[in-house]
Order: sequence, then structure tokens, then C-alpha cells
Amino acid sequence: MSKKVAVVLAGCGRGDGSEIHESVSALIHLSRHRAQYSCFAPDIAQSDVVNHVTGEPSKGETRNCMVEAARISRGQIAPLATLDVDAFDAVIFPGGFGAAKNLSTFARDGAECSVLPDVARVIKGFHASRKPIGLICIAPVLGAKVLGLASGGPGCTITLGADEGANAQASKMGAKAVNRWSTESYTDEAHKVVTTPAYMCDAKPFEVYEGIGRLVDSVIALCK
Repeated sequence: MSKKVAVVLAGCGRGDGSEIHESVSALIHLSRHRAQYSCFAPDIAQSDVVNHVTGEPSKGETRNCMVEAARISRGQIAPLATLDVDAFDAVIFPGGFGAAKNLSTFARDGAECSVLPDVARVIKGFHASRKPIGLICIAPVLGAKVLGLASGGPGCTITLGADEGANAQASKMGAKAVNRWSTESYTDEAHKVVTTPAYMCDAKPFEVYEGIGRLVDSVIALCK
């Protein structure tokens, strides 16, 4: 029987939403496994809107995370608030600054960040149910915050590549960070948390795709 995997998006575009290469790579690899995937995103305004040509904020412009994420999911998307942990075997969070801006305030607050309540609910729910959690690129900070010792969680081990600043923030949140390259993934077997650096490293698209493939392989293997 094919596995059912929830994919949580945070908009569309590396600067203010979900990183498109990472998101599409995850969906393609899930399809390779014949997994049934469903996409979700918070039905909220993005924290900001970025002009991806200049990299600068687009002043006065607003966009909705779910509406933008529907560009990636080809229109098949539902509000994150409706994600039922019991209906899925695993969950995957692609990266992009949307994970650090819309799903959390990590981009602004670092280790002192807050996490969107529905994101915390989903991560805690999958963890409590012993179902695997895949976190890509900067998204592992979500696991570090929600499951970290500083938040009263059990702690977890993640990879954010070799980014010393991000690793230090993860440590402050009570998580352990290990160095990996973009073609690799790391599995915390005890907590069923799988992470890969993707564009946290200066990687080529095929390297990001390969590492996400390894993450998806591990996530599927960990499903009950």
C-alpha cells in the first residue's frame, strides 16, 4: 500500500516562501516512490514579499502563503489548519525563507523565534505518533525549536549543512547539528527526524535533488 505524505509549503519562492527547486524535488521523489502526497500551507499573509529579480522587498505588496504555494502544488492545496496527523504516514517541510519568515520568526529572532501554532501542532503530532518528519534546507530549525530541549522537547539531531551561524542557533534551541553536504541526508533514528542541507550549501541543483532524494528514501523507509 502506498504511503500518504503531507508536504507543508510556505509560499512560492526562495526569498519569501518555499524554495521551488526543493519543493518540486520532494514531490518528484515522493512520486518516484508511488507515495500519495497532499500539500498544505498556512492560509495567512506572508511576512513580506520579495522581488526575486532584485532580492529586495516589494514595499506595499501583500501575498497569501497558501495562494502562492498553490503555484507549486498545481492548485491542489489545503489550509495547514486542516492537516490531520492521523491521516498521513509522514510529513515533509521544504526549505526557503518562508520556513524562517512565515512558518516561524527564525529569520528575525534566531533561537528566540516563535513557530506558527499549526506548524508546532503538526511536528509534535507526527513525533508523538512515531511518524517520520522530513525537514529540508533551513526548515530543520523548525524541528530544533519545537522538539529542542530549550522548549521542553526531547531534543533532536539535524543538519543545516556546515552553516556555523545556523548551527549555533540550533544548539541554543537544544538541538544537535551535524555537518553534511547537500547530496547527503541525516537521520535521527530515535526521533524519526530526517534532514538534508539542500541550498544551505553552495550546491548545484542536481546535488540538491540528489540529497532530497535520499531524504525521501529515508522518510519512506521509516514509515510504519
